[in-house]
Amino acid sequence: MRVSRNWLGEHVDLTGLTAEEIAHRLTFAGVEVEAMEERGGDFSGVVVAAICKSEPHPNAERLSVCAVDDGSGTLRQIVCGAKNYAVGDHVPLALPGAELPGGARIRATELRGVQSDGMLCSGVELGMGDDGSGLLILDRETRPGQAFADLFENDVLFELEITPNRPDLLSHRGIARELAAATGREFGGAPALSGEGAPVRVATAEEVRLDAAELCPLYTARRIRGVKAGPSPDWLRRRLESIGVRSVNNVVDVTNFVLFETGQPLHAFDLNRLQGGIVVRRGEAGESFLALDGETYLLTGDDVVIADHRRAVAIGGVMGGEESGVTEDTSDLLLESACFLPAAIRRTSRRLGLSSDSSYRFERGVDPCQTVGAADLATRLILDLAGGTAEEVLTAGSVALRRGALRYDYCQGNRLLGIEMAPAEVDAILSRLGLRRQSGDERESWWEIPSYRLDLERSVDLIEEVARMHGLDNVPGRRAALLPGRSKVDVRYDALMQLRTSLAGAGLLEARTMKLVAAAQLPDDVFGLRKSGGSEAVPLRNPLSDDHTFMRPSLIPGLLAAAERNARMGSHALRFFELGAVFSQHPKSPAITEAEHAAILLGGSMESRNWLTPRPRAADFAGLRGILEGLAGSRARVTLRRRENQALAVCAEVLLEKTVVGQAGMLWPARSRELGWESGVFLAELDLSKWMKGVAALDFVEPLPRYPSVSRDVALEVAADMPAGEVGEFLNRLQEPILEEVLLFDLFQDSSGEKLALGRKSLAYSLTYRSPERTLTSEEVDALHREIVERLVRKFDARVR
Repeated sequence: MRVSRNWLGEHVDLTGLTAEEIAHRLTFAGVEVEAMEERGGDFSGVVVAAICKSEPHPNAERLSVCAVDDGSGTLRQIVCGAKNYAVGDHVPLALPGAELPGGARIRATELRGVQSDGMLCSGVELGMGDDGSGLLILDRETRPGQAFADLFENDVLFELEITPNRPDLLSHRGIARELAAATGREFGGAPALSGEGAPVRVATAEEVRLDAAELCPLYTARRIRGVKAGPSPDWLRRRLESIGVRSVNNVVDVTNFVLFETGQPLHAFDLNRLQGGIVVRRGEAGESFLALDGETYLLTGDDVVIADHRRAVAIGGVMGGEESGVTEDTSDLLLESACFLPAAIRRTSRRLGLSSDSSYRFERGVDPCQTVGAADLATRLILDLAGGTAEEVLTAGSVALRRGALRYDYCQGNRLLGIEMAPAEVDAILSRLGLRRQSGDERESWWEIPSYRLDLERSVDLIEEVARMHGLDNVPGRRAALLPGRSKVDVRYDALMQLRTSLAGAGLLEARTMKLVAAAQLPDDVFGLRKSGGSEAVPLRNPLSDDHTFMRPSLIPGLLAAAERNARMGSHALRFFELGAVFSQHPKSPAITEAEHAAILLGGSMESRNWLTPRPRAADFAGLRGILEGLAGSRARVTLRRRENQALAVCAEVLLEKTVVGQAGMLWPARSRELGWESGVFLAELDLSKWMKGVAALDFVEPLPRYPSVSRDVALEVAADMPAGEVGEFLNRLQEPILEEVLLFDLFQDSSGEKLALGRKSLAYSLTYRSPERTLTSEEVDALHREIVERLVRKFDARVR
């Protein structure tokens, strides 16, 4: 939310406080200041000018040649590109030699063959708002030649982040009230606008009817007749433009001003475009509504609808309708001020993807006691600026106000805060915050809570208020912190960090992809993990865009999208990994399952190109397997077991000991080329819960071996279609106590058939033998090795080379 320092200064004296000090006070009071922006600047050389004449530029269709009166007694010729002015308007003129806030220096120049002695300015060019679509039109009561600095003072715009529990701060009055309490200065305004003195009566059913009182407990309306919509006065336009709101006309600007002044949203209907009285009801299934933004929305029974006796004219608390909005021809108004159920407004806003300044406030709750008062303030401003006569305030329904008071225990407060505060000091703080002391003594007191403080519900909330205003930085630390024990969360965090470190050490880069994917990316879940157990991807009810319509069922779609982007950028290597959450949902259950996965993607070259490696090694399935084996280290054995998967050219299950923890595979070459990669693309995805459970169960420290090992090699000629992994699995199943390791170190095939028959391949293994109790002799190693080789020959119909 944006607030203006000058606007705040109308309610609390900020003299002597710099913008940084104001930001500091707000921050330590619990209001986060995200940014500060200075508006305005040194306006020397900028004066008021009256446009006396305007003609089309002879050499440019989009430009005009203006003759302006700058107070010097001689008309000045200016070439201008804006179209929003009329002859007789007063606008800011930057004379030659002037330097604008953005740093542009103005000089006399020739534009398309016509001399221009200065520049007519927009608000953006002068740092006076965000509207750069045309010239800044000034009040015609200003005097040509008058210094522009006399009209506009410098300002500071604060960008604030308001927590959802503090709706009372969503206005300039609310922030000023908080600043007054934090600085000990007087708040120059009533704590709330009660509307006392405004003529009020209960509406008849023909005038206002509440058919959805559970969604809109209080609705007020006031007819104002004989108004004249037109440009807003200079002061009102400046106020709105100071916070980036575009001026529309005096009626709409008044409703916006009251919104940002008080926090109470209002809406003005053109009374002559309404058919009968107001009906507050639920939307009807399939009912359509044309809103002020020009879009048509379909309504449901959960939406609050403001209707006349014929059709819907507004989405309650969110946006008005195009067919009943105020225009330049409007003469009679119906001014709405209401209270809506926050949950209903939030639900409608999220479902329609439609957010407004009004819905932002209604979602968090508004002060019911200023519903009439804010409308009365707007009425008085409209009568002053647009004329007309106002009728009585029509009310329907009521809001049950919170009754009772909250107790403040001075001893408990001091004990929780860890400081000694006198009761008088506590009372002064609570009084500055707008609370009213009802009764009490030196031990406790009872406080009436103002209607705008919806967040104060318990006695401990009052202690928090005292802490905020006293300053948490003023509360001394008196107790040494206790070191907590290692929790399951710590163990999991350490395990994930160790996994990240291992993957980074293998030369991979960590990727972070979106948790939302498009429907077109779902086929990239090549391992089909979401379909295990019949689960499917989780769709979003209200997607923000077509690119983010599903919660990701796998990490692979995001990594493949990253691979495609890297190909377009000319990358020669893909070495990515990602750890993150994936989501799935069973069609027969509303529950959404969330799981932690790890994914790896390899492609292109696996080494940096240099003079030692002019032709770097390309990514392959063996490299992917080596990374997976390296993650487990010596703690557990990782094996791959082939499985069928039509989405991949090669696919295998990843086993940690005997448990399937994930899958690995290679994309079809056609799919790799679609992504921009001529080389193979290799993938793996692991279920981290299964992986870490398996690793933790085998987590131990193994001492260094005391006795030496003995190695023997064997080369076997086998059928070409036999998976090499079957040999390793067979040898591991033998469970020979002194066979320590089996390593495949060579694969050979001859496509010519000269050195090795077609349909055959050679697998060379290194077998390592070691005894934990003694040094092995060559004779016993040779005997066992011969026996193992004989078993391999019989099992796989192999021939020893």
